[in-house]
Amino acid sequence: MQRSDVTFQSAGTRCAAWLYRPEESGGGPTTCIVLAHGFSGVRDQRLDAYAERFAQAGLTALVFDYRYFGDSDGEPRQLLDIRRQLEDWRAAIAYARTLEGVDPARIAIWGSSFSGGHVMSLAARDPSLAAAVSQVAFADGLITLPSLGIGRALWLTREGLRDQVAALRARPPHMIAAVGPPGSKSMMNTPNAEPGIEAITPPGSTWRNEIAARIALRVGSYRPARQAGKIRCPILFCVGDNDDLTAPGLVLKAASKAPRAEVKRYPIGHFDIYVGEWFERAVADQVDFLKHHLLGGDVPLPAAAQTA
Repeated sequence: MQRSDVTFQSAGTRCAAWLYRPEESGGGPTTCIVLAHGFSGVRDQRLDAYAERFAQAGLTALVFDYRYFGDSDGEPRQLLDIRRQLEDWRAAIAYARTLEGVDPARIAIWGSSFSGGHVMSLAARDPSLAAAVSQVAFADGLITLPSLGIGRALWLTREGLRDQVAALRARPPHMIAAVGPPGSKSMMNTPNAEPGIEAITPPGSTWRNEIAARIALRVGSYRPARQAGKIRCPILFCVGDNDDLTAPGLVLKAASKAPRAEVKRYPIGHFDIYVGEWFERAVADQVDFLKHHLLGGDVPLPAAAQTA
């Protein structure tokens, strides 16, 4: 396995990426898996672990940071803009198709949490994708809004409006914490959120525990699961049955609508899938799925859910 630093342009802004190449490609064109993180996440928060396993299995992997995050350029920093993140994804996919030795017809995408929702949106709109993996995915902001409670929803709306006004006045963003303990004023404050982030964040990480608050005004209207029926490529949904951050039931419903979906279910919470035993199980399932569709012939998989 070889890892190199590469960059590509998204709407004129440099995005930083790692390119993982397998030691043996079999002499012919290889596949490429494009990966990016979830809400406020950066590539060094365990995405390297997934990419390494894919490369060890003979798959090329491209892991990138969004504009405004991590090692990528863009101002203001820590701005999570759904439309622009999807643009970054499309730019990364286009770049992957230009890589020497990569078959442009065998590009797959991998997303987790918020980017698991991005994967659904992208796969529904790009029929040329060969496969997709959506892990512990964000599925439907509107349906999950009531779970916030009135007080928390009002606070998020107020903070979001404050940041939006700052943007209109060309002022620096108004930031809020991305993650915190239960009851804290942060975007993610479920019991496992803060320890989960700590478990996946290495020393010296580029991750910052702050986010431009205007995203709070837009999360509720982001509903990627509604497009699941339009996904034509094989897609693997990895679901944590005890996930208290992204609703597993909504992901299972989305999977039931995707014509070529496979589901792997695990008795775990949202962040457990990134480390330890459950990482090992999930990444093995993902490798099997990707090798089957990208290296071993594209055979439709059953839509019925399977339990790991």
